[in-house]
Amino acid sequence: MPRLYLVRHAKPAASWGEDPDPGLDPTGMEQARATAESLAGSLSRLPLYTSPMRRCRETAQPLAQIWFCDAVPMASVAEIPSPPIDLTARHDWLIACMRGTWPQLHANAPAGSIDYLEWRRSVAESLIAIDHDCVICTHFIAINVAVGAAQKREEVVCFRPDHASVTVVSNDKGELRLIELGREADTLVLARQ
Repeated sequence: MPRLYLVRHAKPAASWGEDPDPGLDPTGMEQARATAESLAGSLSRLPLYTSPMRRCRETAQPLAQIWFCDAVPMASVAEIPSPPIDLTARHDWLIACMRGTWPQLHANAPAGSIDYLEWRRSVAESLIAIDHDCVICTHFIAINVAVGAAQKREEVVCFRPDHASVTVVSNDKGELRLIELGREADTLVLARQ
């Protein structure tokens, strides 16, 4: 059974509602280095994939350097696409969607939004299609898609993976199985009222 090591990106320099594609701040850079050292110390070199978003690419960079490999972009594990609303409204939209279920997110999406049920399905299917062990640097919601699929849950947020944490799932004959949840932490997105 292929094991997928899902690494949430390290701490970004700006929030999702402030910058559409921030890099890492100094704390995030240190988190990325620590996670890379931990993974390299426990795993043989594996294929390394990353969301195309800058914070994920920068999280993958220390591991790519240790393993002398390239982090291959994987668009299917990018951040959940925001609806066509202004940058400042994205924060409130994200809080609302993270407190509900996928059917609620889909039903309440602003006009012009993507089909969020289809997006969720495509993330899970892209992970199920991987037939080898690998490390994937991705995002909070994409990791929750994997965990939700493994646990057969409808909540958008099943748990709160911390920055640079590692959640492990396996592909068991075309179904995701949860091996280990990553370290959890309170997220500022959900903590703000």
